[in-house]
Amino acid sequence: MESDPTDYLAVNRANWDSRAPLHASGYGIDALLADPSALSPVVAFDRPRLGELGGLDVVHLQCHIGTDTLSLARLGGRVVGVDLSPASLAEARSLAERAGASIEYLEADVYSAPQALAGRRFDLVYTGIGAICWLPSIQRWAQTVAALLRPGGRLFIRDGHPVLNSLLGMVVAQQHPDRAQQAWISGPGDTTPALELPYFEQSAPLVWDDAATYASAALVDSPLQWEWNHGIGEIVTAVLSAGLELTGLVEHDTVPWEALPGLMDYDQLTGEYRLRDRPERLPASFTLTATKRA
Repeated sequence: MESDPTDYLAVNRANWDSRAPLHASGYGIDALLADPSALSPVVAFDRPRLGELGGLDVVHLQCHIGTDTLSLARLGGRVVGVDLSPASLAEARSLAERAGASIEYLEADVYSAPQALAGRRFDLVYTGIGAICWLPSIQRWAQTVAALLRPGGRLFIRDGHPVLNSLLGMVVAQQHPDRAQQAWISGPGDTTPALELPYFEQSAPLVWDDAATYASAALVDSPLQWEWNHGIGEIVTAVLSAGLELTGLVEHDTVPWEALPGLMDYDQLTGEYRLRDRPERLPASFTLTATKRA
């Protein structure tokens, strides 16, 4: 379908506004409130690569209802959470208040964050899981990150892998001739991940009309969503072009949600989902770190 890309903020804001109250009844909030040292599963996974946050000025882009933002604050950061959804920010502020945490929240879309923050600079820009697929340009995202960082400041992003974002579960119809040599290749009748969606960034969004949400059995009131994928090479190139120095790129075989329903198993050790059959073939998420040159 033909789409006006200027509409994406309104479309996705309505979608996340309708998700926020549903997600507020889950997301492990009870556990976070019961234990003042508890971290969200996402930040707990990230912690070995995050480094020390004590005393750092941190901005969390696309913070949603603030469970990861609260966790970053508990690790010692002076954290500002930014999100385009006022309903999400209302839930985030409520969580921070109930947890006794001093966290500043600001309503702004990602690309407008430097202006909304009035030129403030940070030691760490954190972007959590399931975020950049809502943005049409990874180059503009990287430029935003660079604008928010002080010289020597760091970027930390962990997100769904663009290979995972390109996949759908599909049923194999025909025998592949290579199965004669590699018997583990999926055969007729097997359901397997298939590359069906764009891997590289496209100008037109993927438009979905889906009332389901990953953190609740209830249905959202505003089901329309616009998404874009960004290839790993595009992400790395955007970060380098924005004047940042790449310090790490790690691919993981797990992701926090069941991204391929029926094809993944929950792993108790990591608290994440992994492809059940031959998980070594699927990069499910990635962590990228970079530093702004002094």
